[in-house]
Amino acid sequence: MIEALAFYMFATILIMSALMVITARNPVYAVLFLILAFFNAAGLFILLGAEFIAMILVIVYVGAVAVLFLFVVMMLNIGQSNVKTGLVKYMPVGALVGFTLLGELIWLYTSWDISKYAVHQRLAPILAEDSEISNTHALGEILYTNNVYLFQLSGLILLVAMIGAIVLTLRSRKGVRKQTISEQVSRERSDVIEVKHVGFGKGVQ
Repeated sequence: MIEALAFYMFATILIMSALMVITARNPVYAVLFLILAFFNAAGLFILLGAEFIAMILVIVYVGAVAVLFLFVVMMLNIGQSNVKTGLVKYMPVGALVGFTLLGELIWLYTSWDISKYAVHQRLAPILAEDSEISNTHALGEILYTNNVYLFQLSGLILLVAMIGAIVLTLRSRKGVRKQTISEQVSRERSDVIEVKHVGFGKGVQ
């Protein structure tokens, strides 16, 4: 009974906070509701017996990503006119992508086949003969042993995405003085110092 109440509480707050993320007018409030959604998702993972994933969700997404979003949103000066212009411009494409993802989720939910043993193993996902293995050990074995190539491929995709973001946001401006370490190290005394022999009664021109 208590588990069911906790599940419905976390799920309800998660759905409401997710709706507030996309409907809040203030971007700072949207990020705060996103943090609330992450915390409730971590609570659902704890109910499923995946404590390690719940802690990773709180540490990585709440402690790093969401806080980074919050600082970026607070430092950026986003004009409402630019936001409205971009919203109207990209609304058809965004609606198409959103309805496509919604259709995929509905199709996945309707075609999902739940095993008759899932209810009994929900809170004990590790088999009886492997009871000495913790959730973290089992998760590491799945990621780094059974699916190690897929894990490396996902890291490579993230690396390519990071390089692409750097290339797209890189701007070169003319007239900006740049530091060249090789030229500074290879400078000789004769390149920067010139000895002038000044006679008596004469000035330096």
